Amino acid sequence: MDFNLKTETEEQTLIDSVRNTLTEQGDALRHLAEVIDANEYSTALSLMMNCKGHVIVSGMGKSGHVGRKMSATLASTGTPSFFIHPAEAFHGDLGMITPYDVLILISASGETDEVLKLVPSLKNFGNKIIAITNNANSTLAKHADATLELHMANETCPNNLAPTTSTTLTMAIGDALAIALIHKRHFKPDDFARYHPGGSLGRRLLTRVADVMQVHVPNVDINATFRQIIQELTSGCQGMVVVKENGKLAGIITDGDLRRYMEKCEDFVNGTAQSMMTRNPITMPLDSMIIDAEEKMTKHRISTLLITDSTQDVIGLVRIFD
Repeated sequence: MDFNLKTETEEQTLIDSVRNTLTEQGDALRHLAEVIDANEYSTALSLMMNCKGHVIVSGMGKSGHVGRKMSATLASTGTPSFFIHPAEAFHGDLGMITPYDVLILISASGETDEVLKLVPSLKNFGNKIIAITNNANSTLAKHADATLELHMANETCPNNLAPTTSTTLTMAIGDALAIALIHKRHFKPDDFARYHPGGSLGRRLLTRVADVMQVHVPNVDINATFRQIIQELTSGCQGMVVVKENGKLAGIITDGDLRRYMEKCEDFVNGTAQSMMTRNPITMPLDSMIIDAEEKMTKHRISTLLITDSTQDVIGLVRIFD
């Protein structure tokens, strides 16, 4: 019994630690948002926006891991970027850097030896430097063209040693820069999709209805009988049939249309397509994007959308689950 009580107490202590960590890091982010130097951020964003080459990110240890994520986010949102390891750069990878590149150097202390070793070469190349550091008076900050300070009191780590709050703040700064550039570049979802063609979002934003539409479209004449409609409706397995008059689109009959007609008309077996159909069905042209078709179906609460060619002839259909 005592063992269980002890375990429950220890568990509560651990949960309290989790809450405290999240609270402390949240407070650090809110504090950073309140005290940022607008001039330094404006300079950094201007350097990145006007960069003719790549925005190269570099950092050592945990700062390097955050830097890789920062670079990946920039690259996927319209700012050409890559990460370079400071130690590898000092041993040959400096050849990857051109005078047109802007460097983001990350060091919480501003005194990381591997990062500082890059500065003389970068100055010699003529590169602009953006520093992300917690020490505005550090060696790194003094050589930077823009310094983005963390304004961190201490790490969340109880020993004030493990990079915790500093990495959270650094990652948030990277995201903030990327989002600001998205606004500046007017970066839209279809732009994002071009950099993510393999993801579900990319497929939705880049795929056209012509790529996924069903080409077999059940159809009947406007004077088709109830039996003919049922036969075409069941054989097509699409849950609808297109009604044509003189070869042109006149309407559509869905499962719902058929049920409603049967409920209101006792003599439904003698009805024709003309009396059952919904006129002026919603259509989309062949070159439409699938995401636009999805939005239209959602807006009008329909599950099937007819696809037409330049002459307004129905040549296919798209269902909501396509």
